[in-house]
Amino acid sequence: MTNTPDTTIGPTSRVYFSQRLRLHYVDWGNPGAPPLLLVHGGRDHCRNWDWVAERLRKDWHIIAPDLRGHGDSQWSPDGNYAMAAHVYDLAQLIHQQHLAPVTIVAHSLGGNISLRYAGVYPENVRKLVAIEGLGPSPRMLAERQKKTIDERMRGWVEEVRKLSGRLSRRYGSIEEAFSRMQEENKHLSPAQARHLTEHGVNQNEDGTYSWKFDNYVRAWQPYDMTQDDVEHLWSRITCPTLLVYGKESWASNPQDDGRIAKFPSAKVVSFDNAGHWVHHDRLDAFVETVRAFIV
Repeated sequence: MTNTPDTTIGPTSRVYFSQRLRLHYVDWGNPGAPPLLLVHGGRDHCRNWDWVAERLRKDWHIIAPDLRGHGDSQWSPDGNYAMAAHVYDLAQLIHQQHLAPVTIVAHSLGGNISLRYAGVYPENVRKLVAIEGLGPSPRMLAERQKKTIDERMRGWVEEVRKLSGRLSRRYGSIEEAFSRMQEENKHLSPAQARHLTEHGVNQNEDGTYSWKFDNYVRAWQPYDMTQDDVEHLWSRITCPTLLVYGKESWASNPQDDGRIAKFPSAKVVSFDNAGHWVHHDRLDAFVETVRAFIV
C-alpha cells in the first residue's frame, strides 16, 4: 500500500557525495513506494523529467539526479566526465540510498550510463527504459576507429584546450535563453521550453543568464570501454529492457542496425512525430508505454 502524495507539492532537493563531488538530486516523495530513477541526458538537468514524474509519482518513489557537471551538481574540478565516472556516480546513489532493485528510465547519455550500470550490476536493476541511450551508431564508431590513438588524443587535447578558454554563453534575459531552448527542439511547447529554461540556467552576478552545465561536458573522451566491452555489458543485462526511439531523431535505431541482437531480453519501440527527446515530444504516449512496461 503506497501513500498518495500531494501532487501540488514539487520535489525536494537533496545532495549526495561521489568522488568528493557534491551531487544533487530531487526526491518526489512517496518513500513507501517502489523506487524509480529518472536519469537525464547530456547538457540537460533533472527537472526535465517533471512532467513524467508528476504522472508517475503516485505509484513510485521517484528520484531524479543531476549528473556531475549538470544542473545543480558540482562541476568536476579536473573536467573528468568519463563514462566510468558517471557509472560510479549512479552506483553510489543507488548504494547510498538503498534503492536496489531499482527501476530506471533514462535518456541519451543517462541511458548509456544506466545500460552500462545494469550490465555491471544486473541484480540491482528491476526494469530499464533507455531513450536513445546506446551511444554512437555502428557507422559513427567505425569512422572514429579509423583514427589512431595519437590522432584521437591530439584532437581531444585541442578540443579541451579550446573549451578551457570558452566562457559560458551569456543571455541578456530569460527570454533570450528561452528562444535558444525553442531552437534546440522544435517539438517543445512554449510552456515546456520555458520550464526547461528556468530550471536550466543560473543568473550571473552581472544579471545575465548562463546554462548550468559545465562546458567541459562537451568534450568526447579520446578513449572509453571498447565496443566489445560495452556489448558484453549489454549481454549481461537480465532485467526486461525497453529501448525507445523517435522516428524523427538523428539516432540510429538498434532494430535496424543490428545492436538489438546484443541484448538478451530487450525490445524496441519507436514513436511517430518524435525526435531525440521522446519523453517531451510524445509525453502522453510515452508515459502510457512506460507505465505499462514498468508495472
